[in-house]
Amino acid sequence: MSIMRRSNIFDPFSLDVWDPFHGSPFDNFRSLAESRPSFVSETSAFANTRIDWKETPEAHIFKADLPGVKKEEVNVEVEEGKVLQISGERSKEKEEKNDKWHRVERSSGKFLRRFRLPENAKVEQVKATMENGVLTVTVPKEEVKKAEVKSIEISG
Repeated sequence: MSIMRRSNIFDPFSLDVWDPFHGSPFDNFRSLAESRPSFVSETSAFANTRIDWKETPEAHIFKADLPGVKKEEVNVEVEEGKVLQISGERSKEKEEKNDKWHRVERSSGKFLRRFRLPENAKVEQVKATMENGVLTVTVPKEEVKKAEVKSIEISG
């Protein structure tokens, strides 16, 4: 089976690539995208927010690449049930009347990522910093209580 692409980049949300849902009940996505072109770019912005999550002995650390986004445009929240939510909006570049665009690859629009935190997360002590377009969210961990071993004397 050969899949032909009309562009030279792979975009999983592009509608000009082979569509596995064509003719299925999920084909409504196409009509939604055609009637509301901003939907596809919003979806791409959502999907393109890259976030790393690493665990150290002391904390869970999330790092998000958010180039061109000001800290005032980003929200970091912990919802009930220990769900970390990182959201915001990357503004679209202002277009001048005489501008001629040759290529637009940087995404703009709203983004939202959610992560269920493990039981050992201290959600009341979450800290967030932003430096050089990188958001760092640190979620401290509770100390893991080591099981107390009690030696039992054997009689007899």
